[in-house]
Parts: sequence; C-alpha cells; structure tokens
Amino acid sequence: MKKFVSLFAIAVVLYSCGGGSRGELVGAKGKKWHPEKPYGMALIPGGSFIMGKSDDDKAHLSNAPTKTVTVRSFYMDETEITNSEYRQFVNWVRDSIIRTRLAIMADDLGKIPDDGGIGEYAFQDADTSDMSVYEKYMYENYSGIGATGYEGRKLNKDVDIIWDVEDYPDEYYAEVMDTMYIPLEESYNGRRTLDVSKLKFRSTWMDIQAAARAKQGRRKDFVKEEIIEVYPDTTVWIKDFSYSYNEPMHNDYFWHSAYDDYPVVGVSWEQAKAFCRWRTIEKNTYQKRRDKEFVNYFRLPTEAEWEYAARGGLESSTYPWGGPYALNDRGCFLANFKPLRGNYAADNFLYTVEADSFDANDYGLYNMAGNVSEWVQSSYDPSAYEYVSSMNPNVNDDDNKRKVVRGGSWKDVAYFLQVSTRDYEYADSARSYIGFRTVQDYMGTDVTGEDNAINK
Repeated sequence: MKKFVSLFAIAVVLYSCGGGSRGELVGAKGKKWHPEKPYGMALIPGGSFIMGKSDDDKAHLSNAPTKTVTVRSFYMDETEITNSEYRQFVNWVRDSIIRTRLAIMADDLGKIPDDGGIGEYAFQDADTSDMSVYEKYMYENYSGIGATGYEGRKLNKDVDIIWDVEDYPDEYYAEVMDTMYIPLEESYNGRRTLDVSKLKFRSTWMDIQAAARAKQGRRKDFVKEEIIEVYPDTTVWIKDFSYSYNEPMHNDYFWHSAYDDYPVVGVSWEQAKAFCRWRTIEKNTYQKRRDKEFVNYFRLPTEAEWEYAARGGLESSTYPWGGPYALNDRGCFLANFKPLRGNYAADNFLYTVEADSFDANDYGLYNMAGNVSEWVQSSYDPSAYEYVSSMNPNVNDDDNKRKVVRGGSWKDVAYFLQVSTRDYEYADSARSYIGFRTVQDYMGTDVTGEDNAINK
C-alpha cells in the first residue's frame, strides 16, 4: 500500500511539472463542442452534382448550361420563412426601438428604476452601484460613443412594454409611445396604427471578400453598417396585379393569425439579408447567456446550394420530386403554381399555401418548387456558369443589383418550377410571390452525399 501511494505521488509531481502535457505537443484545448442541428432546419450533405439544364431549354435563354460543381455541407430551413417567423423579427425591432426611446427619455430626465414610471425602463447602467469592475470600466470609457451617444448601453428587458393606453404609467411614457404611431390627422375610423417606416434594423458586418483582396487597409475600413426598414411591403398584392381585386390579401396576409404558417412575401433581398443577421444575433445572444460556442451565421443560400438542395439527391431531375411531370399518377398537382393556362384553382389553391404543404423532397425540404419563389445570395449574370468556380460557386457582386430568385411561385407556369430554371429580381424590389429561406454552414467533419452519415 505504501509503495502504491509513493508511485501515485511521483506521478502527480511529474504531471504538475510538465504542465499536464509532459512536454509533448498536445494542442490548446477549446470548449467541448457537438454539432447541433438548428431548429426547423434539415442537414444537406455536401457533394457534387450536375448543375444546369439537363433537358432542352424551352425558353431558349441559354443561361444555365450543365456544369459539374461541388458544394459543402450546410443546414437549410425545411420551409420558407413564414409570416409568424418574420413577425418575430419585426416585433424584436419594434420592441428594441421602443425600449431605447424609453431609456433615453428616462436618462434625460434623470429617472431610475423603482419610480413607478418611465424610470422602470432606464438603461441597466443607470444605477452604477451594482456594476462589476468590468461593467464600470466599459461605462466610464465607452458610454456616449456612436451617432446617438447611447451605443453599448444595455436595455432593461425585464419590464414588459405596456400597450394599453389606459395603463400607461406616466405622461413621459405616453409621450414616447406617441412618437411610434402615425400622426393623429392621418388616422381614420378611430384607429391609430404603428408607423412601420420607423421600424428600422441597424446591423454591422464585415466585408470579408473586400478585406481578403485588399493590399492594405485597417480592419475598420471593411466594417459596414446598414439600416433597413424591416416591415414587408403589403401593397405588393395590389401593385403586382393591375385591374385585379386583391385588397383582402393586402389587409390581412401579413398580420392576421390565419396566415401565420404561410410564407412571408413583400420582402426585398435586402430585408431578407437583414433577417439573417438578426437571426444570428438572436441565437448567439442565447448561446452567450448559456456560455456556449457561437453558431455560424445564418444567411441566404448561394444559387448552387439552392439547386443542389432542391434536387434532393436526384441526378438530372426536372423537378424536386424527380419526374418530368407536375402531376402524380392520380392526376394531382405536386406543387402550388399556375397550371392549365391560368386556372389558379386547379391545384386547389388561389394564392400561397401553408409552408409545409405538399410532400417534402428527399432532403426533407418543402415547396422547393412553387408556392413562392425564393431569394438566394447570388447576383444574376446570364453567363455566370461559364466562369464560376466548380467548388462552392457563387457570383457575389455588390454592384450587380439583379439577384437570383429560384423555384417558381403560385403565379408562375410549370417552367419556372424546374430546379434548373433561373430568374432574377432587383435587390430593393418586393413582390407578392417572392419569399426566402435561410441556410447555415455545417461545422465539423464534412458530411457528404456519398456516405450520408456524420462522422464524429
């Protein structure tokens, strides 16, 4: 027993002297990490496929010649982003703006929590007595920076926003809330609504492409800031169709709970990108609170990723379900589009349908053909297939405002539902038939279509 104790003591001494590595190259260990499939997403295993028109190009556009390309593994939303999901983004922006305005008003008035009024919404650093050393240092050295002078100060999100005018806590609160609504002279039928033009999302991002190619420059030269109005353009239901009665869709489609699970439309490419940045912030804020590793950015898919995912592992197929026809063997349509020369009701639907309608393809993705066309990250160039890389191809041209849309929609004929058909719209445009879905890069050991398994 004594001999065993002595050997144990020697081992402990040797371990401590060697710093735990015994002088060997063992690497700096990070946190334990395991791949986590994002909620509502499907894993698309990387691999190679033949991209482009495998059949005759009936439109004679010659913009999608066949090309063998390879894409890395990624996650993709199983459905298009729905109205309720996009409203979560809009509500987050709305609440953040209101809380910021309340906090600024409280700061100007010198109000602090426990006053029973607007002070309850003061910045969390309004009372410096409870600050940690780090928080106090940051407050003393960095508060007051930025265009507004309030960047970096934390909002108090523990207190609910009061919406009922009868319950406003004081006149200062009422004054702030009044600034968020349309002017009284513009209201009608006794209703005042939020001024949606004030719902703007500000985000910063780094232009990695420009930074990588620059011969010189400081990091801050490549940090970009964008301010985007986030509310969808509901007037698209009227503007897109002259001499047509679509007012009910304009009035109800985005906000009414009856359409919660329908794909959001009226969103521009720029707004879709803003949604991706918000979703990343929202998830990583949660990760930070849980002391977990940050996740990769959510983003729009590249054109190649979208087509690869839409094919569902089927080689040279015309549609996501395979065969060359838009009907099954029972004569039922397999997607929501405009069949039979404009008979919108032939597929049982007039406009859009719920985002998980019809059968999913072999990757578990719904409505990769029809329902709404989808924004992708890539800029549109009719000759792009001639020069893009065969490894993760993408045309990322900020000067080209024509952005690719894929998949066809409820108002399109079957040609636009084909997985290889390319179309485009301008980045600042919104349509009643264009939505989007997001992707996230897969982190860890690559997954490929050949083994179709995760190697850990």
